[in-house]
Amino acid sequence: MRQALVVTVTGHRDLVDSEIEGIRERVRGLLAFLETRYPHMQPRMLSPLAEGADQLAAKVALGMSVPLDVVLPMPKAEYLKDFADAAGVGPFHELCDQAENVFVLAGHADGMTHEECYARLGVFQASHCHVLLAIWDGKDSHDLGGTSQVVRFHHDDIMPGYEPKSSVSQHMLVDDESDLVYHIVCSRDRGNGEPADGLRPLDWSWFTKSEHEPRARELPDAHDVVFQRADEFSRDANRFADRIGAGPYSLLTEAGSALGIDGLENIDEAFRAADGLAIHYQQKTLNGLRVTHMLAFAMGTLFVLYFDLATQQPLLYLFLACFAVSVGVQKLAGARNWHRKYLDYRTLAEGLRVQFYWAMAGISQEKLETYSHDIFLRLQDPEVGWIRNTMRVAGTINDARPQPHTAALHRVIEEWVGDPGAGQLGYYRVKSGERARRHRVTEALGSVSLVTSATIVVLFLVAGASIPANLVGPLMVVMGVTLLLFGVRHAHAFATAERELIKQYEFMLRIFANASKRLAESDTDDQRREVLMALGSSALDEHAQWLLMHRERSLDQSGIWRMGSGS
Repeated sequence: MRQALVVTVTGHRDLVDSEIEGIRERVRGLLAFLETRYPHMQPRMLSPLAEGADQLAAKVALGMSVPLDVVLPMPKAEYLKDFADAAGVGPFHELCDQAENVFVLAGHADGMTHEECYARLGVFQASHCHVLLAIWDGKDSHDLGGTSQVVRFHHDDIMPGYEPKSSVSQHMLVDDESDLVYHIVCSRDRGNGEPADGLRPLDWSWFTKSEHEPRARELPDAHDVVFQRADEFSRDANRFADRIGAGPYSLLTEAGSALGIDGLENIDEAFRAADGLAIHYQQKTLNGLRVTHMLAFAMGTLFVLYFDLATQQPLLYLFLACFAVSVGVQKLAGARNWHRKYLDYRTLAEGLRVQFYWAMAGISQEKLETYSHDIFLRLQDPEVGWIRNTMRVAGTINDARPQPHTAALHRVIEEWVGDPGAGQLGYYRVKSGERARRHRVTEALGSVSLVTSATIVVLFLVAGASIPANLVGPLMVVMGVTLLLFGVRHAHAFATAERELIKQYEFMLRIFANASKRLAESDTDDQRREVLMALGSSALDEHAQWLLMHRERSLDQSGIWRMGSGS
């Protein structure tokens, strides 16, 4: 499985003939760079196939064996009326025939004006690509849905005249990995058709919102990291393909498949990869934590034995050996990014879970165009933007044509929400109980260690000098080891966020229980979809908090040293 790296094109229809070959070379250069730089991903072209720039980019892509997807603002017959020259109609049909997918966005049927259809097209393209290829003169324009406004929306999440003011939010103020534009400067075959001041025909640059260098020849590091992480996910998915195919739970059940909703299999494929990899790296992370904490306990015990019982040099050698192994495990875990991958892949899987069930339920955000990937992790470190990048591609088909069916809606309620014995409601009920029992063990161990230590101290105070000399050392060892055991257990509970996860699971249990109650009280499908929309939004927010909570929870070497030294 190769994750898609989507390039979508927006540009002028009236290109100048003398510049066309130069534009082709620059499009080829972009696609070749992406294929070389991110070898485990599959570049794809998303184009509306209008005359000029759109068709040019599509032809270049197909010539390089890059898959083509087509997105149209309205039905073909209506769309072709906007073609100025019949010469563009033939290539349009030829390219459509070679495309892997053709998406027709809802338009006039929804009461939208012609211009709003084009605006919606630009918003959809910007929201479902990794790179916006703009073959553009660089001039600002107030034409609704025009190239200039599509570029602006990609940068600022604003398209004046299209989205209501209520859709402008804090998202426009945060760093965003989805602002990447590859700008090829062109002229236009019309009066005053030269590029904007300071730009020359066939010049090119990576164009972002960077305050320091908005136009650069090198791909900005922040965006490169995002693509590298997505490429890493694609590589890991291929590396463990057999394990992923055989093991993880699939969201697309036999009953769900029978509903015939297009696009669900794409989200499910990404989910199975993310879920399988999350399980794999979770096990590695937990095993690493267990080993390091067991070694920390062994180190502390050796330390106590050496000072309180027998000052034998071999104990110090064993102490150093345990420390060396602990450091080695930590180095290995850090070098192979077990902890980060576990957190990222689990977060991606949970985001895809919400995306899958929203798509299955036929939930769409209509004119606001607030897709599930747009609201997930937006206020987190931009580095995790690769998770949104994966989601924005996985859900393209369902976002293009939502398919609301009553049968599918009820299937979602049954499979996702469930009841106390099934679905997420049953899952969180079981998990909250498991976490609570585990925490009680930690607290009980703390009580035992404190009682043991207090008893020994009282014994020393009461008996004093009457305690045989040969018992003093063993009693000190018992006291030190019991306290150490609790300390290591407490450190492990901290590293795994034991207490915090109880609260999270209880919170998730409450929101699913409340959703179940409200769904039972709902009278219409629209009301049920509103409940599921709110449920998914709450789940996405909680998963974002989970990621933030766990990112700094891994045990570092200084923590091992402190525990191992008995401090």
